[in-house]
Amino acid sequence: MTRIRARGLRGAAASLVALSLIVAACGGSDDSSDDASDDASTEETASDDSASGDSDSVEVTQDGGTLAAVQARGTLNCGVSGAAVAFSYTQADGSMEGIDADYCRAVAAAVLGDADAVEFTSLTAAERFTAVQTGAVDVLMRNSTWTQSRDTEVGMDFGPTTYYDGQQLMARSADGFSGSSSVDEIDGATVCTNAGTTTETNISELASILGIDITLTTFEDYDQVVDAFIAGTCDVITTDGSGLVGRKAAQEPNAGDWVIFPATPISKEPLGPVYAQNDSQWADVVNWTVFATLIADENGVASSDVDGALAGDFGPEMSRLMGGEGELQTVMGLSADAFYNVISQVGNYQEIWDANLTPVGLDRAGSANASWTDGGLMYAPPAR
Repeated sequence: MTRIRARGLRGAAASLVALSLIVAACGGSDDSSDDASDDASTEETASDDSASGDSDSVEVTQDGGTLAAVQARGTLNCGVSGAAVAFSYTQADGSMEGIDADYCRAVAAAVLGDADAVEFTSLTAAERFTAVQTGAVDVLMRNSTWTQSRDTEVGMDFGPTTYYDGQQLMARSADGFSGSSSVDEIDGATVCTNAGTTTETNISELASILGIDITLTTFEDYDQVVDAFIAGTCDVITTDGSGLVGRKAAQEPNAGDWVIFPATPISKEPLGPVYAQNDSQWADVVNWTVFATLIADENGVASSDVDGALAGDFGPEMSRLMGGEGELQTVMGLSADAFYNVISQVGNYQEIWDANLTPVGLDRAGSANASWTDGGLMYAPPAR
């Protein structure tokens, strides 16, 4: 599969964020989010009578017309984490790797015909939504959970879920934890996570429900969370299960030292693209870029099969999607071969998964991320 890699401009992105973004809290309790703007970490005790509320808040300033702006600029500005192993992680050479990074490339391929035409901006949890609303990024691919408040009160629109996740915890086996451990075993522990995230709220609410006491310490950057865990400052760290798997694969000192639990996640975390509200044309472009990778996967069309698909070898739906007779991409403001470019340059959903998630041990089979034809939740509307 031909995969065109965009160069991550992390240093330039950081300067852009520092100069142009209004840093706002993007989840979790008001106290911890505000404090996190001033300090590397914050602490609070979560118990029976203290649970964090969800308080994402940004000022909506961006109007519609994103597609025309991106086409005129010739580059897609895509917001990512830059610190999420297997999702968006900055490599030593400055390039950005991961499933989120590849979906940035997919949108660039659809809109500009070139998966390499991406400028990545690494954003903290507190910066990410303001970056969308101010127009600093055109789309956010930053393992962000679709929630009611973010979809309404905060003023965001969410695209199709690209990864169904759930929150878990990670601790040291030397402290007596195993894969069968339960959450109530962390009573009295110092638990670390990202400030301004749903994980912060979830663990606080769960501690209240279970009647246990934890000391919750939050950091702006997930690298800081993991570093604190390695240093022994944190007894437990918590985030989406996929994030823990990625860090375990990349940074565990010795096999078996770190344990992820409980077996069943404590929350639902549907992750996918985020963009500003009330720009339906741009929403259609981003949504159907994701759908194109799913439909190609359903039909067994990999990056090497696009010419056959265009010729009709895989049926009329795939021919239309690749730009053949009856195509609808031009109606969307794209070139007829927009999704041909997506699949040929980036790949279908399975190829994107295999390139990024399989290497860290995440198995699609039997999970919610399997195709609906295999008992999973991945399902796309028909391309007709």
